[in-house]
Amino acid sequence: MIDILSALDFEPFLLSFKLAGVTTLILFILSLPLAWYLSQTKSKIKPVIEALTALPIVLPPSVLGFYILVTLSANSPIGAFFEEVFDIKLVFNFTSLVIASCFYSLPFMVQPLQGGFESLNKNMLEASFLSGKGKIETVLKVALPNIKPALLTAIIVTFAHTVGEFGVVLMVGGSIPGETKVASVAIYEMVEILDYQAAHIYSAIMIILSFIVLLSVYIINGRLNKKFGV
Repeated sequence: MIDILSALDFEPFLLSFKLAGVTTLILFILSLPLAWYLSQTKSKIKPVIEALTALPIVLPPSVLGFYILVTLSANSPIGAFFEEVFDIKLVFNFTSLVIASCFYSLPFMVQPLQGGFESLNKNMLEASFLSGKGKIETVLKVALPNIKPALLTAIIVTFAHTVGEFGVVLMVGGSIPGETKVASVAIYEMVEILDYQAAHIYSAIMIILSFIVLLSVYIINGRLNKKFGV
């Protein structure tokens, strides 16, 4: 067993964690104002925005990945612009994985944050505004510190979900060692070449990591809920 472990290439796991970290950071920055807006607005277009945000949950990853690939390829206006002006290719590299992951994991960041904001006491927010705080200051200094369970859930689940992505990242990134070959893709390739022993080990590592992440969320959230009296 030791010989088998030493012979395995764990670079796909490192790449998966790197992708998950970058994606989670970007999504947190982008999702924070969106989640706040959705939690406060009474606009008629709110259901439309919520549906679009949640679309990656129900769409097959291959469908989402296909349209991202088409949109970012050199044959599209966007892909051609970046390649001609900045000499940047938006497909089959780490950049494409990040873009695809941001789309695919968006609801896992937005929905917990939105739920947390919606659960806040409205009087507390009004008191913040009356005291002279603006929206940004209210969100950062009043709202966020009071939705720690939702915030933790959004960050950890988004990270874990990104680590386990397969269809989307394979579609837009392929399997380039050290560049786009993440853990899920590596497992798929091991099964293709009938290397079930290595696939078992990789899969077991993914299961253990996923369980640890979810267990941590439930334990920490339980403690935070008690602390905040939820």
